[in-house]
Amino acid sequence: MKVSYFGHSCFGVEVGNKNLLFDPFISSNKLAGKIDIKSIKADYIFISHGHEDHIADAVEIAKNTNAVVISNFEICNWLNKRGIDNFHPMNVGGKWIFDFGKVKCVNAVHSSSMPDGSYGGSAMGFLVSTGDSHFYYAGDTALTYDMKLIGDYRNLNFAFLPIGDNFTMSADNAIIASDFIKCDKIIGMHYDTFDYIIIDKKEAIEKFKQQDKSLILFEIGETKEI
Repeated sequence: MKVSYFGHSCFGVEVGNKNLLFDPFISSNKLAGKIDIKSIKADYIFISHGHEDHIADAVEIAKNTNAVVISNFEICNWLNKRGIDNFHPMNVGGKWIFDFGKVKCVNAVHSSSMPDGSYGGSAMGFLVSTGDSHFYYAGDTALTYDMKLIGDYRNLNFAFLPIGDNFTMSADNAIIASDFIKCDKIIGMHYDTFDYIIIDKKEAIEKFKQQDKSLILFEIGETKEI
């Protein structure tokens, strides 16, 4: 699969001929200034929770692309009031088969409110299965024992985990999470964007390496084959 990084926790994943976009926060991210959101392709937009740094560009990109938004019921309703009517509401524990594959929503331990302060429903992560490939997008979450269920449920090819600490897991906790989910190829996210979450990237990569795991960190705007 081709994976593209647009900063913070925003990734694009090419699945067959479909483009999946996760947690679009670009135009308000000072580190992502070279990214033109009008150029981003999306057939589906996944939103893990309602915080500004995960939903800031969702309305504009959804209108530009007519992508289907996949999120919880409350966020879909919030977006609908802002002119988005192409959406599929879900919630933790549910699954649905789309034209690119299957999505299951899983627990994320985090708060969720909308940019205007309204209720944002439950934060969640996504398990995406397409053909023989499976990956996990954790969203913002603490380390949680629920992740052991993911390791029992799917043989993951790779996973997106937050590593910035303070608001989410740290790199150390992400190593434990990778054991829980039984996946040693981790794409790091939710780090360096704000002062609270600046990390030592070399140190984080080395910690994973010492545990015979791979921590992949992208440059903003970079695309890799995973």
